[in-house]
Amino acid sequence: MDLTPRYNADDNRYDGRMPYSRCGKTGLKMPQVSLGLWHNFGDISDFAVMRQMCRTAFDAGITQFDLANNYGPEYGAAERNFGKIMAMDLKPYRDEMLVTTKAGFDMWPGPYGDCGSRKYLLASLDQSLGRLGLDYVDIFYSHRMDPDTPLEETMGALAQAVSSGKALYAGISNYDAAHTREAAALLKRLHTPFVINQVRYNIFDRHIENDGTEEDIRRGGLKAAAQEAGISLAVYSPLAQGLLTDRYLDGIPADSRAGHDPRFLHESDIRLRHNQILQLNDIARSRGQSLAQMALSWVLRDGPEGPVSTVIIGASRPSQILDCAKAVSQTAFSDDELAAIDRIAPKSAS
Repeated sequence: MDLTPRYNADDNRYDGRMPYSRCGKTGLKMPQVSLGLWHNFGDISDFAVMRQMCRTAFDAGITQFDLANNYGPEYGAAERNFGKIMAMDLKPYRDEMLVTTKAGFDMWPGPYGDCGSRKYLLASLDQSLGRLGLDYVDIFYSHRMDPDTPLEETMGALAQAVSSGKALYAGISNYDAAHTREAAALLKRLHTPFVINQVRYNIFDRHIENDGTEEDIRRGGLKAAAQEAGISLAVYSPLAQGLLTDRYLDGIPADSRAGHDPRFLHESDIRLRHNQILQLNDIARSRGQSLAQMALSWVLRDGPEGPVSTVIIGASRPSQILDCAKAVSQTAFSDDELAAIDRIAPKSAS
């Protein structure tokens, strides 16, 4: 028997704490902080905690929930679990939410369960909608560039997803500057609303600033390419898989990601970065922020008119979501602070 009290969203969820940035040149707005379900929403995690995290996020004005077909473990588990939470708690608020998903990485066996073909992307979207229990998603992404599939085919599949009503907007993820421009041109010709490129970016990983040809780099890399294309960037891994938090200031806790699930973060990563983490934490403390808050603020430092519309956070408990959400209140940096961060974690080392 489910003894969880019936969910009624906080009446103050739009009280101004969470700013919303316009997505490129469209009418769509995104919360500056979004909740990602890459980690901690699979079948090995506690469903009650997942449910409380989604409630906490929505009550804090976080209206975007980011998924992909193979988030788990097992593949599909995050969509299935979020679908249950939608049905139990969030369905009355569907029109206040952005629910996004992706396809492009390995999902099912055989030649049609991976990469960027029309057959894979459209079949995957149908499966995702089934797991989510939804008629449509707000953004459907091509999760990665596929060098073996013509970009025209992949973008055509996104256009079909939108024209069929199964997605409202098209997005791409992990595309470099040159392919972002090409995708934008193709989708414009197809009259498909293209709004976002979701990419990895954080203080320790600035590859998007050095992305593409020499001309791309001179013009500002992917950040500039996105603005030229009239789209925004959604940033994942803004905390470098937990490195840019206070979890590893004094070693490796047994219950941390590196301590019990080293798929994405290893002890060697922490040893390599430990001195930098301590120095960055000193800057954060001088700003009156936690290290995680400062790292998120840094990604959002260009403001609502900049290329980044949202940072996608992961969490293992509700309190982490609330701590991260506070980052939006202090995204301005002095020149001295930015210079100090650049000295500690140089762009060239990304």
